[in-house]
Amino acid sequence: MPLHSLFQPFTVGTLTAPNRFAMAPMTRQASPDGVPGPDVAEYYRRRAAGGVGLIITEGIRLPDPAAGYPFSIPTLAGDDVLAGWRRVVDAVHGAGATIAAQLWHQGAERKDDDGVVTVSPSGIDGLGQPKGRALESDELPEVADLYARGAVTARELGFDAVELHGAHGYLLDQFLWETTNLRTDGYGGTLAGRTRFPAEVVAAVRAAVGPDFPIIFRFSQWKGTDYTASIAEDPTQLQELLAPLAAAGVDVFHPSTRRHYVPAFPDHDAGLSLAGWTKKVSGTPVIAVGSVGLETQFRSEKRGQVIQPAPVDRLVEQFDADEFDLVAIGRALLADPAWVNRLRDGNLSEFTGYDPEIALAALA
Repeated sequence: MPLHSLFQPFTVGTLTAPNRFAMAPMTRQASPDGVPGPDVAEYYRRRAAGGVGLIITEGIRLPDPAAGYPFSIPTLAGDDVLAGWRRVVDAVHGAGATIAAQLWHQGAERKDDDGVVTVSPSGIDGLGQPKGRALESDELPEVADLYARGAVTARELGFDAVELHGAHGYLLDQFLWETTNLRTDGYGGTLAGRTRFPAEVVAAVRAAVGPDFPIIFRFSQWKGTDYTASIAEDPTQLQELLAPLAAAGVDVFHPSTRRHYVPAFPDHDAGLSLAGWTKKVSGTPVIAVGSVGLETQFRSEKRGQVIQPAPVDRLVEQFDADEFDLVAIGRALLADPAWVNRLRDGNLSEFTGYDPEIALAALA
């Protein structure tokens, strides 16, 4: 199928990506004491050289002990850390791509075996079990400021954008999801109340970085503890979820799905994906994601199973139908850093699929 449209530049704010392909954020835990080393720079450089137009980093821990664990996940504070990220940014730019820093607070999903008490909207985890403590309302501006300061640091380091991780059951998503948000103080209850704090985080970041620096917001229906979870049950609720975030300053939404082609609300449209609905109700650019180029959906592979390649025909159809503006690729890029160039050059038949045992070594 014709692919030329996917290889056209994309511009939002001060960012211009050379094509419509992004690298999905994937946690590596390969930065001792939070410092991204030369190996991290080379890991991202290879994907940039392989044709990806926008790199979205693995989750970067906000500089607060409660924000994330283990400490082999990179952070964004300290001279050695900042020097490491400058090396990453320079390597990606040198290979012709752009890069966004994903800012991450794990909330109640943080491992707490180091004695640090987790914090979350209601002091419960994704299984509904008590864990850590609930954030007091007067603490919320401090948390929002963590995101804002992280975004400013990323901009100063030369990152082209930031992505706020509001998906998969982590802190911002814990506010959005009624299972983990039982608050009664105006930050819970209705969907509008549950969206209030994530929107305040976006607003704080926007105020800190200025009007043109791009803010991406990643969200999801599914959670790490529940693949069938849902925040929005229909397009009306999806619009109610996204409108305050867009008004606060989100430039691009990144709706995370396990399969990019699955209809989000089949009772309302038998074919439109979550990316398509997101763009339709928000009017903002959208990044699609989910099992691109592979037969089996994310987190369904079995030990020792090689996931076979899948055609991209449906992806191209969705793009041509204006369902999304960029597409993020995960496992296929772990398996083959040059996947995008193979697609461009008509050599995708040489892609042999995703072997978890081999590909996950790229995360080490």
